[in-house]
Amino acid sequence: MGKALGMLSYTLAKRRRRITEKNIALCFPSLPEASQQSLCKQVFIENMQGLLETGLGLWGNRAKLQEQVSIEGAEHMQQAYESNRGVIMVGAHYSSLDLGGLLFSLFFPVDVIYRPHGNAVFNRFLLKSRETFVGEAIPKNDMRAIIRRLKKGHIFWYPADQDYGIVHSVFAPFFGIPAASITATSRLAKISGAKVIIFACHRTGKNKYKISLTPALENFPTSDVVADTARINQGLEEQIKKYPEQYMWMHRRFKTRPEGEASFY
Repeated sequence: MGKALGMLSYTLAKRRRRITEKNIALCFPSLPEASQQSLCKQVFIENMQGLLETGLGLWGNRAKLQEQVSIEGAEHMQQAYESNRGVIMVGAHYSSLDLGGLLFSLFFPVDVIYRPHGNAVFNRFLLKSRETFVGEAIPKNDMRAIIRRLKKGHIFWYPADQDYGIVHSVFAPFFGIPAASITATSRLAKISGAKVIIFACHRTGKNKYKISLTPALENFPTSDVVADTARINQGLEEQIKKYPEQYMWMHRRFKTRPEGEASFY
């Protein structure tokens, strides 16, 4: 079903396809054009599979999912968690976004950030579903609540890969391209004293998933917020390159440009 819906959306969602094609051309310039097109199609397929998997992320059978997931680097998270300083688990918008949170919660307790939905009824439904497997779901603008949970020693999942404009952002390299990148990871780590670990969740086969966790970043944060943000981007980039087709390339990652530079889109 995911493959069929992916090819349908690739055909019909022309604007999103153009954005995806542009992002892939920017980030993988050495790939032949035919390979770029093949990757673009696979991105749509993988993301439609991920959309269908959202149901598993909301209502999945935990015992069954436990048999389908492996974890790499659990010792890094265990060590950071036992420090009782809190852990910022920096992720990205992979196609297994919602499912990834549930899968991680099979191994460690976790709080998550979310963007409140405009429909109050649907928002309550999503919150109720998510809170069956996370400690607390915190609105993305409630930084005080995030800091409070981190200072209590909690693990907090935070996506740091999208372009939210120049406010609270700096330009840092992402796949070699200056990209408006939020500085919140550095600021949260500095205020809370939390450890920072890069997180990824990927589909590795039919009904098989792998969680990847890096060692906690050393000497982080520093006094240089641009260097800190570039380091986060590099860590995310390394994870994305493992399964590039599973990243949400259809969002306008490079929509904000340095002054005087034309839009890519």
